[in-house]
Amino acid sequence: MPKIKIIFPDKSVREYNEGIPVMNIVKELPHKIQKAALAGLVNDKPVDLSYKINEDCTLKILTFEDDLGKEVFRHSTAHLMAHAITELYPDAKLTIGPVVDEGYYYDIDHEPFKPEDLVKIEKRMKELAKKDIKISREDMTKKEAHKLFKDNVYKLELIEDLEDDNISIYRQDDFIDLCRGPHVPSTSYIRAFKLTKIAGAYWRADAKNKQLQRIYGISFPKQGMLEAHLKLLEEVEKRDHRKLSKELEIYSMHEEGPGFPFFLPNGMTLKNILIDFWRKEHKKAGYVEIQTPIILNKALWEKSGHWENYKENMYFTKIDNEDYAIKPMNCPGGMMVYKEKIHSYRELPMRVGELGIVHRHEMSGVLSGLFRVRVFTQDDAHIFMTPDQIKDEIVGVIDLVGKFYSLFGFKYNVELSTRPDKSIGTDEQWELATNGLKEALESKKVDFKINEGDGAFYGPKIDFHLTDCIGRTWQCGTIQLDMSLPDRFDLTYEGEDGKKHRPIMIHRVIYGSIERFMGILIEQYAGKFPLWLAPLQIQLLTVADRFNKYAEDLLAEFESVGLRVELDTRSESVSYKIRDAQVKKIPLVITIGEREVKDKTVSVRTPDGKVSTLKPDEFLKQILKNIEDKEQKIILS
Repeated sequence: MPKIKIIFPDKSVREYNEGIPVMNIVKELPHKIQKAALAGLVNDKPVDLSYKINEDCTLKILTFEDDLGKEVFRHSTAHLMAHAITELYPDAKLTIGPVVDEGYYYDIDHEPFKPEDLVKIEKRMKELAKKDIKISREDMTKKEAHKLFKDNVYKLELIEDLEDDNISIYRQDDFIDLCRGPHVPSTSYIRAFKLTKIAGAYWRADAKNKQLQRIYGISFPKQGMLEAHLKLLEEVEKRDHRKLSKELEIYSMHEEGPGFPFFLPNGMTLKNILIDFWRKEHKKAGYVEIQTPIILNKALWEKSGHWENYKENMYFTKIDNEDYAIKPMNCPGGMMVYKEKIHSYRELPMRVGELGIVHRHEMSGVLSGLFRVRVFTQDDAHIFMTPDQIKDEIVGVIDLVGKFYSLFGFKYNVELSTRPDKSIGTDEQWELATNGLKEALESKKVDFKINEGDGAFYGPKIDFHLTDCIGRTWQCGTIQLDMSLPDRFDLTYEGEDGKKHRPIMIHRVIYGSIERFMGILIEQYAGKFPLWLAPLQIQLLTVADRFNKYAEDLLAEFESVGLRVELDTRSESVSYKIRDAQVKKIPLVITIGEREVKDKTVSVRTPDGKVSTLKPDEFLKQILKNIEDKEQKIILS
């Protein structure tokens, strides 16, 4: 029998008989891999473990630790769910069941499901899993697939859309589904799962089509992993910034402007604190600030490339019968500012920041609180420099990013993305730019992962992924070297040799979107902001009206030093007013009664429930120091 060579991830090479199934190779591997194997990756193509290899190739065994392994496992769970549904509800018509970030879902043409239906479906799924039903792939022609799915108009439509005449289906007992795979070998692999919610969804996301029932679920190889995830979901729900923002009066959304947040006074206070901090730190770091117009004409967006490549995400208007666009990015305006005058190498690097309001047309289905909006403030900066300044400038940005993120208690990891297949610029330019980024990261001893071929078409980039207090990651900061816009806008500087040269340009953001960063912070702190960030820092409350004068004097004193404070003189009980302040998550609650007036003191309750009695001047000294140092906690002595 002919032999084939298989190369494994560790670069080792082994010979096998032609036609060997992946599963047979798995049986020769360490027990840990045998136990965890879900599918294979042959020459970067995901395949079932039953797939027969007939040629020399690379092979990686996919487990739940791999993103592709997770997809295989969860897509198989979606099929298990669909199998249970068709047995329990024979009239249900299946449409699609993809894997998504939060697990998987299946869209079904059926009357609305109820929570008790999910219990029944889950129970049947468990029964089917225990049966250890073999999951197998079959290939057929379009004509054969038409015959097989003749009673399901949705599957027929999907089949018609396929260009290839070779159609694949997956079968487990009597259940059959149209699918390209791969899948786990049998239902017994699927041990721990939970159906999480029911939603409505239009077929193919088109409101003109029929509304379907969407059932979401999550799954893991082990019950302990599922339980940990469900516990995390509970914590995420408690921290949901949409719910907390309503309670804390941060922002609101209205049907008159979907995706366009209305910031309330507390929200504006929080936003302005973040902006003020940004401005101070950027001034220290040698940045100047500019502001460019929100609306600019078509010619500018054609020159920048946005009209050709980003038009579907932009909003448009006409002025004096000429086409204009609302800016989705600040960069082209920054290019115009640079071109205001001739620059010398002596002026470089130029660090130019802009807190620019940008608009992007996001689909309604992806809008989500402050995390995905249609208007946001981008804390952009563009650095114009000479080639030999790349490393030092990148180091400066890395230091600034670290200063910001550590302040809010975020840890982060770093990824460096290199040249993609489709790109502009010469090999020399890309080598210079990529090496500059690498050298900067290495000089700072930053651990980083390289994403080969994942850079922007115009240059390599560094992305910063935050990890919050419950382990979720968020991509916020980025540093991108651009070799496109300086060419498009013909940016130059006069070099030491008296000749014109093209500057190297960096795009970079730290918050990314201030609105999104606010949402992340609300969830990071569960609404319980540190004192320096809290929209309202102190709640003064009186035990009775006769103590109002002393409280009003304190209010004036506190406000005079810049503290954000309110006085509650309502005729409610003290316990009610304290509880109300705690619900609003106000960090410091000061109660004024007879003893405080007599002794000229304040009784202060901190977020940990401790109550301290202090003289007002000593109290002010401690909390003003806390705010100046931007402490995470409040400790009064």
